[in-house]
Amino acid sequence: MCFFATWSYSQPALTGVGAWHNSDSAPAARLLGAGRHGDELYTTSAFWASYQFSAGDLSPWPTHTSGQTILCNRKPCSEDYRKRTGSWQHQPLNTAKPRYLEQLENYLRKELLLLDLGKDSAQELRLQPYREVFEFFIEDFKTYKPLLSSIKNAYEVMLAQQREKIRALEPLKAKLVTVNEDCNERILAMRAEERYEISILKREKMNLLKLIDKKNEEKLALQSEVSKLRKSLAQEYLHYLTERDARKILIADLNELRYQREDMSLAQSPSVWGEDPMKLTLALKMTRQDLTRTQMELNTMKANFGDVVPRRDFEMQEKTNKDLQEQLDSLRADYEEVCKEHEILLQLHMSTLKERDQFYAELQEIQRTSTPRPDWTKCEGVVSGGPERWLMLAEGKNSDELVDVLLEEIGEGLLREKDFFSGLGYEESTPPFLRFEGSVPNMKPTKKAVVDLIKEFWKERLSEEQKENFSDFFFNFLERRFGPGDAMAWAYTIFENIKLFRTNDIMSQFYAVLMGKNRESVYVRQKEIIAQLVKEMSSIDSQNEGLITMEQLSTVLKSTFPFKKDERIQELMEAGGWQPDSSNTDLLQYRSLFVEDEEGQSMLFVKKLREQCLNEKDEYLHELKQELGLELREDVNLFRLREALMNIDPSLDKQTLNSYLSQAVQIPVTELPEEGEKEKGIVVNVKTVLEQLHMADVRRMGPREQDPAS
Repeated sequence: MCFFATWSYSQPALTGVGAWHNSDSAPAARLLGAGRHGDELYTTSAFWASYQFSAGDLSPWPTHTSGQTILCNRKPCSEDYRKRTGSWQHQPLNTAKPRYLEQLENYLRKELLLLDLGKDSAQELRLQPYREVFEFFIEDFKTYKPLLSSIKNAYEVMLAQQREKIRALEPLKAKLVTVNEDCNERILAMRAEERYEISILKREKMNLLKLIDKKNEEKLALQSEVSKLRKSLAQEYLHYLTERDARKILIADLNELRYQREDMSLAQSPSVWGEDPMKLTLALKMTRQDLTRTQMELNTMKANFGDVVPRRDFEMQEKTNKDLQEQLDSLRADYEEVCKEHEILLQLHMSTLKERDQFYAELQEIQRTSTPRPDWTKCEGVVSGGPERWLMLAEGKNSDELVDVLLEEIGEGLLREKDFFSGLGYEESTPPFLRFEGSVPNMKPTKKAVVDLIKEFWKERLSEEQKENFSDFFFNFLERRFGPGDAMAWAYTIFENIKLFRTNDIMSQFYAVLMGKNRESVYVRQKEIIAQLVKEMSSIDSQNEGLITMEQLSTVLKSTFPFKKDERIQELMEAGGWQPDSSNTDLLQYRSLFVEDEEGQSMLFVKKLREQCLNEKDEYLHELKQELGLELREDVNLFRLREALMNIDPSLDKQTLNSYLSQAVQIPVTELPEEGEKEKGIVVNVKTVLEQLHMADVRRMGPREQDPAS
């Protein structure tokens, strides 16, 4: 703390606590102010060690050691100067720290060591020892207690306000964390949408690039044709210019000959010799003047137009300049377009790089967190047939499909070991052809035998229109084939086989129809589509060689499936063997697309066709659900269902529409009410409608919006 005092020349004035000694006997101090009295300069400084405080042993340490500078205008040889310098020289150079200061510092140091500064409130606790020291200081210095107390109170008020602000900001911090999490979730959702949009835009970009290449080829062809026409036009133009100039020269020669003939006729006429010589002399003089004037004009014309090019050359150069200007404009436009495409490609490249880095990071994260992929080569020694058969079974299949194959192989072995099946009883939930109690022997047929038996069943079932129930007809077929005694055994055996081999096309289709998951019309429709494709391809193959081009395959697919998208037509062509970089003139053995192996497995083309039919049915039913605008648990009446079907498929004829409605509400077509108010009384659940239509042969009969002209 610094204490200041002011004094006059004769008597010093005291301010604060303590006594002020004579300035002549006081030690030198650091000057903080000065006053002038006559010719002498008096200074104002801090109190020194000679004053006493009521608090105990206090001193102004260490001001007496640092304040050694004195500003004075007295002469160095004066008596007063000697007294001042003498008194300074007798001051001790080394002075100990005051005891009260040491006590305060020791107290502060001990309190700080006792504090636990590892907690959140360390700074608040650290201030407490300083507050206590400051309180001691205020209590000991009575004179400055009001000022120091006001200073302390001002700081305490400010600290309290800061604490209140911090408490008010704590909820905002928690809210900020919540908002940050919500924003992160939204960002992830937006990134997923952006990835989907980017994939769509990439496909559109590839299609547009192909279209641009095609247009560029057409443009180059047209430019070459235009250049050829320009060359032929220039040749014709030169030819006509030459003809024109030759004609002008010929006319000039004819005129010259005519003038010469007239001059000769005038010279030979007798009337000329009889004219007056003076008149002839005057005419000669005038002619010579005209000749002189003409010669001067000719010289002037040569001087003025000697460097002028002929009009023909000018027109040719002008035409050449115009052509070059057009080429320059065209090239400039192409250059600007290429620059824009270059900028777009650069932006696309940068975005692709960002996506690549993001995908790479995701790949690294997936590789770090995901479980290792199974080593399917270990199955080679387990599956019967060895590595060759396993490679044949695993060809073109993903991990999920390989699991199904492995389960079928394991199940086939277990099925071979089982000698008897347990009867399922006579409950209503049991299919009619399996209602039996007791043990049923396992006939243990091969997979090929089961497939051949199913083919024979379908052949007999489709040979003529059957009104008998499907499951009853199946059991009757087994009785006719194996006798009443073995029919139940074969029914259980075939049922267990088709339930096990889900990857087999013939077995899976037969199982779906037998268990009521699909109707017979679905299988019949697929057979009709395949037969129609074979018929169309055979009609194109006029030589009956079994070969058609890829372009002919595309034409057949588009004519057979007019409502399929181009992407799905391309998928079918790729399944048939077409490659995007191959030519459309490549030949294809179309009969190989419909061949089945001995176990009933179809080729990739037929599998892709069935998969697309299922996807198109799902899309059709999804459109129907959206058109109804109802939840699955809600009900819909027959009138609203008819209206929704006509809205999504305006090309539906009355017979097909009634068939769809009959299958949706499980009412025979003959018992359906006419259109009108009666239909509103028939109500059915939306989920039931969609399930029943999914089991039936439902497909789009025309575009969503019909052309008004049609």
